[in-house]
Amino acid sequence: MAYGYINKLSNNVQRDHIKFHNRYQLTLAGDLYYAKDIDQSQQLPALIIGAPYGGVKEQGPAVYANELAQRGFVVLTFDQANMGESAGKPRHVSSPGLFAESFSAAVDYLGIQVPFVDRERIGVIGICGSGVFSLAAAAVDIRIKAIATTSMYDITDVRGMMHPTKEQLEKMKDELAAQRWEDYANGQPEYKPSFPTKPYANVDALPDTDSISKEWLRFYAVPRGVPPERPGQFHHYF
Repeated sequence: MAYGYINKLSNNVQRDHIKFHNRYQLTLAGDLYYAKDIDQSQQLPALIIGAPYGGVKEQGPAVYANELAQRGFVVLTFDQANMGESAGKPRHVSSPGLFAESFSAAVDYLGIQVPFVDRERIGVIGICGSGVFSLAAAAVDIRIKAIATTSMYDITDVRGMMHPTKEQLEKMKDELAAQRWEDYANGQPEYKPSFPTKPYANVDALPDTDSISKEWLRFYAVPRGVPPERPGQFHHYF
């Protein structure tokens, strides 16, 4: 089932809904973008667009892909494992290892299933949290020939983990350990969505908060950044 996209697709761009699998046989849902007038007898450069942490392909990746396809790239966007239309249970549980693997799985798909992609010219753009996961993939997968990342802020710093004291680290560990007991007893991980369950009507209705949070809310907390039927974020960061 395809959900709503936050942007309008160019009349010059073809978007094909696709499925591919990772090494653990989890089926990942994706979209393949390319210009309608490309010469499919040629070998073209390709880009994989990784969504922000907790995001889905219908949000930021769709905007990037629509633009880059018009510039001659074949572009693949996807939902991470446990998210969106991709497989994986429990839903909305974060796994850095699986998330890095998704980028290599996307390379597999492009190099095997799309005959007009040049295997030697596959790159990645990692948005926000995907900047980390894509770098982890590129560090070991030499098939990724180029990588660019764009992140709003350093999440380690925002969560107070840049230079924690011994006491702060111990407190974090204690909280995580206690939550593990609760999660197992409840039969599933605790879910604390960062995105609002119901979008604010417009940016003027957003709560008054710090400038970084306000910028984040200006996209994810209003209708323009919320695809229908998409609960956002994960149970825990890591």
